[in-house]
Amino acid sequence: MSKSPDIKGTDIAIVGWAQTPMVRRTELSETHLLVDVITDALEPLALTRADIDFTCLGSCDYITGQPFSFVVNLDALGAWPPKQDSHVEMDGAWALYEAWLRLQHGDIEIAVVTGSGRSSTGDPSLIYPMEMDPYYLAPLGADPLTFAALQARAVIGAGIADERRMAEVAVRSRRDAIGNPYAQVSGHGDVEALLAGAYVRQPLRRHDLPPITDGACAMVLATAERARELCERPAFIRGLDHRTECHNPSFRDLADAPSVRIAAHAAGLGDGPVELAELQAAFTHEELLLRHVLGLGDDVKVNTSGGALASNPIMATGLVRIGCAADHIFSGGRRALAHSTSGPCLQQNLVCILEGETSA
Repeated sequence: MSKSPDIKGTDIAIVGWAQTPMVRRTELSETHLLVDVITDALEPLALTRADIDFTCLGSCDYITGQPFSFVVNLDALGAWPPKQDSHVEMDGAWALYEAWLRLQHGDIEIAVVTGSGRSSTGDPSLIYPMEMDPYYLAPLGADPLTFAALQARAVIGAGIADERRMAEVAVRSRRDAIGNPYAQVSGHGDVEALLAGAYVRQPLRRHDLPPITDGACAMVLATAERARELCERPAFIRGLDHRTECHNPSFRDLADAPSVRIAAHAAGLGDGPVELAELQAAFTHEELLLRHVLGLGDDVKVNTSGGALASNPIMATGLVRIGCAADHIFSGGRRALAHSTSGPCLQQNLVCILEGETSA
């Protein structure tokens, strides 16, 4: 894999973001969710929809159940004045990547990106096998839990995780989510009690799995000069990169994730320590594998929001991770890492490094 053009350090910053409450099921449409969350992201900055130069929406037609579903979601941004818009059939974290690149051109100042999904409307065991390779994977009918269980077994076999450590991740995530008013799952737990539970797909128990979640997220990006006008302490994007693994999980080592390592290197993780990492780990073993691949020490706080184990609004989960990392910078933190993933067994991975400015 070749390194992407070296544009990290370009002065583009996150100046604000918002998310909906994450719930098991909502009767609101994605468009309605986005109307509210875009307004919530703009109003604290004293911005209106007329101030937006570019928008990029992240969503999934498979989940929504109709083609070109993002066209309807554009209603959440308003038809006037006309705006440049785009869409990615990916998590909103990839919409952020496109907006970040678009802002490099220098002819616009403000972009809004979103991620939205209503996972409750379909059965993941039926929907997601349809996205697999139609010749070798789809006929197997393997759903996300099947792939996750295969990877968990590989990670355990490699000595990176075990069932107790996975349960400890679940307990810590639920405890940390108590302080997150948007989380769907939170509370105090007991490792022994969790380990006494039945397997869903061995070696995964219920606590190892993410909840089914409906929700949306919106984020505002701005060029450096505008960012400093809009926000007391912008979260500058110092590095951003994404890479992918082979599509067929049987052709790769499931106890490793080289695309994460390469993306983190290209984004500049090695340029200095991070205090916080928000990782899109929908399964407990994924957090342990990601920590191992990224070389994160015990001094790095991980998923203090509760992470994807507390709420997993597919197509927004990764963008929420970036937002939580931005909150760390807004509140005075120096450097944070955010990670997003898509596809089975950490197939596609994005790493974003955020920094705050140091006072002169």
